Amino acid sequence: MNYDSKRIAGLLFFIASVQFVLVAITCEALYPGYSVGQQFMSDLGNWSLAGNYAAIYNMSIVFAGVIGIVSAYFIQRVFRNRLFTSLLVVGDVCYVMVGVVSMDVSLPVHGVFGLVGLVFGLAAMIMSYRFVKSPLSYAPLILGGVTILAIVFQASGFYLGLGLGGIERLEMYPSLLWSLGFGAYLVGESGSTLSTSVRA
Repeated sequence: MNYDSKRIAGLLFFIASVQFVLVAITCEALYPGYSVGQQFMSDLGNWSLAGNYAAIYNMSIVFAGVIGIVSAYFIQRVFRNRLFTSLLVVGDVCYVMVGVVSMDVSLPVHGVFGLVGLVFGLAAMIMSYRFVKSPLSYAPLILGGVTILAIVFQASGFYLGLGLGGIERLEMYPSLLWSLGFGAYLVGESGSTLSTSVRA
């Protein structure tokens, strides 16, 4: 039964990340005059700026968060680690709230949930190295390091020539990339477990 839970968790991780990346790219293209380098990603969900396109982006974030919460249930069944599961759940609940409360609805609330979600998601990503075989186990540590450096650079006002939007993406994209990789890894591991069981 473990390999079934692992496969489901992996698929959910993969689906949540892929759909969000594709929707974000689509919204960036549809948003009139949107600047990837100069504008926040959250501007894509700002109703006063993006109009009806904001619904697409916000629904994508909410969907990703809900899928993440569901995947955490299966993650707990696989790894039996409450801390890791809790980090995932809190991060995903925050992402749901980021989609529900856009910047123009309440900037302070949106900002708090965004920050907490980023921190808990970062912690979960770094902790996941314990559940991945080497050399892939180094990936979440490296990607986590990139996120931390991006946060430091943004806080200091040094955007590496990428602009505010660019440095923000360096904070967010590592976790999305890791979710894709971690999801694929879990699916692959479940397949290996199943093959071993069949041969045995």
